[in-house]
Order: sequence, then C-alpha cells, then structure tokens
Amino acid sequence: MVSEIIVDVGLNERRVALLEDKELVEIFIERNDSERLVGNIYRGKVSSVLPGMQAAFIDIGYEKNAFLYVRDAVPQKEFSEDEEDVYSDVRSYNIEEILRPGQEITVQVKKEPISTKGPRVTTHITLPGRQLVLLPNADYVGISRRIEDEDERAKLKKIAEKIKPENMGLIVRTVSEGKREEDFKNDINFLVKLWKKIKQKEQSGPVPRCIHKDVNVIYRTIRDIFTWNIDRFVINDRKEYNKVLEWVEMISPALKLRVEYFNKNIDLFESYQIDTMLAKALAKKIWLKCGGYLIIERTEALTVIDVNTGKYVGVNNLEDTVLRTNKEAAKEIAKQIRLRDIGGIIVIDFIDMNEAEHKVEIMKILEEALKKDRTKTTVVDMTKLGLIEMTRKNVREGFESVVMQQCPYCEGRGKILSSESVARNVEKEIRKYFTQTIASAIEVEVHPSVAEILLGKNDGNLSRIENAFNKRIVIKASEDVKHEDMFIKEIDPDNLLT
Repeated sequence: MVSEIIVDVGLNERRVALLEDKELVEIFIERNDSERLVGNIYRGKVSSVLPGMQAAFIDIGYEKNAFLYVRDAVPQKEFSEDEEDVYSDVRSYNIEEILRPGQEITVQVKKEPISTKGPRVTTHITLPGRQLVLLPNADYVGISRRIEDEDERAKLKKIAEKIKPENMGLIVRTVSEGKREEDFKNDINFLVKLWKKIKQKEQSGPVPRCIHKDVNVIYRTIRDIFTWNIDRFVINDRKEYNKVLEWVEMISPALKLRVEYFNKNIDLFESYQIDTMLAKALAKKIWLKCGGYLIIERTEALTVIDVNTGKYVGVNNLEDTVLRTNKEAAKEIAKQIRLRDIGGIIVIDFIDMNEAEHKVEIMKILEEALKKDRTKTTVVDMTKLGLIEMTRKNVREGFESVVMQQCPYCEGRGKILSSESVARNVEKEIRKYFTQTIASAIEVEVHPSVAEILLGKNDGNLSRIENAFNKRIVIKASEDVKHEDMFIKEIDPDNLLT
C-alpha cells in the first residue's frame, strides 16, 4: 500500500490529506480565524461547581466555559494504568471536595467545543513527543495497543520504566516499535524541558491565560503521522517546506528524502483529485463497487448508516448477494467514519442475514477495517434487530461541520414544504391580511411552483376569498422568491385589467 501526506497551504487555511493507494482516508483543515484548542494548556479559574452532575465549569478565557468532569479532576495516579477503565473509584469522590468557585486550576483541552457545548478539559496533562507521551501528573508506563508483539511490548516497557522521570509517567507510541533505549533520549529530554517551562509559566500572570499551545496541523502531522509507513510528504509552500525539513531533521532525519516541494502552477489538491474525493465525502449516498450503496444520516444524538443492495442483483442466491454487499459495505463504512471523522454513537443497519456465521464474519471484517483508524472505536454488539452498535471517540467537529454550515432556509431539516402546503398558507395569510386592511386589491408575489397551484386547482379558493371580502387578488410568480416565502402588497384596483 502506498501512503502519501499532501499538505495544501493557502492564505487562510492549511489542509492536510492522507492518501492510501490514491484514496483519501483522512482530512484535516485548520483555518487562521478558528483556533484549535485540543492539546492547549490553560491556567483557568473555577466558574461554578455542579454537584448534581459531579462536574465544574472552568473559565479558560474562551467564549464558552470549559467543562471538567470529576474523573478528569481526580489525580490520575489513583486509577488503574489501563486508560480504558470506567474509573469506578470516581464514585467515592465528590466534586465539591475537590474544587470550589474561584479556585485557580491548570487544565488541558481534550475535546474541542462542538455545537453549543464548550471545550472539555482535564487535569491529566499529556505532552506528546515523537516516540513518547509524557504524563507529568501520573506515575505509570503504558504501551500503545497497536504494538501487538508481546516480546516487543515487554522490551519497550522495560526501557520506559528505566528512563521514566521520577513521579511521572510515559506512554510509548506506536512509532517506537523496534526502537532502542538511546532512541528515546532526545524525546524524553525535550518533553521534560517543555514541562519545566509550562510549570514556570503556571506560577505568575493573569487568570485565565494559555500557558502552552500545541503546534499547528502541519507539525502535528509530522509528529503523529509521518512515519516509515508514509512514502511521500508533499507540500506546496516553500517557506513551510523548509520548516518541515528542519523538523524532520530533528525527529527522523532519514525521512527527509521523502519530503517533496510541489512547485507546479496548478492546484495541489486538484492535481491529486482530492477536491473530487472531498465532494464525495459530503454526499449522503455512497455507492459501493458492487452496485449497492450506503445512506449516512447524522443527527445530534447519533449517526445512522443504512446498507442497501441497490443495483446489485447477485449471481447465485439472495444470501450470497446480501453477504457480498455487506462485506463490501463493512470496509467502506470504516473508511467513511474515519474520513468524515464521525464521533459518538453510530448505528449500522446491514442488510438482514439469515446465517449466524455470516453475521459473525461481517462483525470481524468491520472490526479489522476499523484498526486503521487512529481514533479509538469500539464495536459494541449486534442487536436482536440486526443493528450493529459502535462508538467512536468524539474529539473535534467532523469534516462536514468544518466545511459546511446549516442551511438558513430549511434550518437543517433538509426538506421544505410542498407547493400545495405553501399555497394553503398563502390563502390563510390573504384572509388574515384582508381583515387588517381597507385596500380593495392586493398583489401576492410567490414562487412559480406555488403560483401554479394557486392559479390552477386552487383558483376556486381565491375566487371565494375575493367574493367573501369583495376585494381583488393578483398572483405574481417570481423566481426571486424562495419556495416557502410570500410577499403581499396593496395595489390600485384602477390599474387592473378587467
């Protein structure tokens, strides 16, 4: 598999695309006017404590107060080193015993503000490096779950325990597989120095304030994604290209040969057909190669994905047709979830399967395809109705929310009233208008499709209204009027043709 990172540096935004065999699998967009918060560390102040929710609001200087759960406020060393634990010990803590209004506190943003919610923060600080993640407030060693070889895990854990700063913790990242002790020295020295700087900044200054900012999307990509698995790193800005080379020289010099400057007089994303793939990533319907398709519906509470056979009619029998469609759909669903950065609860409605072994096979294919996703996903189970439930960590707003905004016309419904329904509303407004005016004639301007209804099968209704109020009604069709809108104005009846 050929993997490429394509970086488009524009005037107002930076876009990073991850391609696998020329297919877009991840996209990151960062704009100059929208500050990224995740990873930033703030010296904040407790705004209010909520005993009923076992949480607190923290003022970090952002337009919305940040939200801090009790489990993110309790010292991390109290819990198991397995970060996936449910933290059952939290029940013995009361948020009022830990925090009080007005108290100063150092927190790190772990989740971006989404919709009406402010950012979510934690006191469990993490400082990521190239090979390691430093945990200044915890005292344990963790190994990336993506490193599966037990001997390698044991070797890396032994090294980490040896180099770990006293009373601090370390997580060994996936890129560290196969590394030796001397390979970690630069990383650990850099992270310890960084933490000392943060502690110094913590001591004095106005509250709230930011005391550490994470690097921008280009350098996070180098730190977190640009490994030996990436064949090319292409960027279209000369200044950033030189900075990238400096960064790569520090963290992994041998990868410099894979960094390329794109200096052609054409759009970088257009050259790689990324814009076309981005347009498909916004589509509600996704066609499968076999002829079936997916429907992806996002709501505030969850995302629903429906699988359909579509044009695919199979070859042998219905069960084989269903199985093949579901197998292809499982792989595509994992890809779409990753590309669109869909978080939260996800419910998948595969085509009904009669064979139990087929259901197990689809579950395994989905779980295997999801392993490529760096964001944690959990496939829960298949319900009695045949629905697969899963969750994906929700860290930031998905791709769709970044590049699109809610339609001010339909207000997110995705549908508008039928022409007949609008025509009925127009008739009601005319009656209401006539009760409030002494004018003997009015002009009603509406969309052509609504005018057609009013002047066609509803013409009798208008005549009855005219007779009831002894007034004249003129319907004017206009393409400039939105489908559900109408404009009524008084006119001189002497100017009407009889």
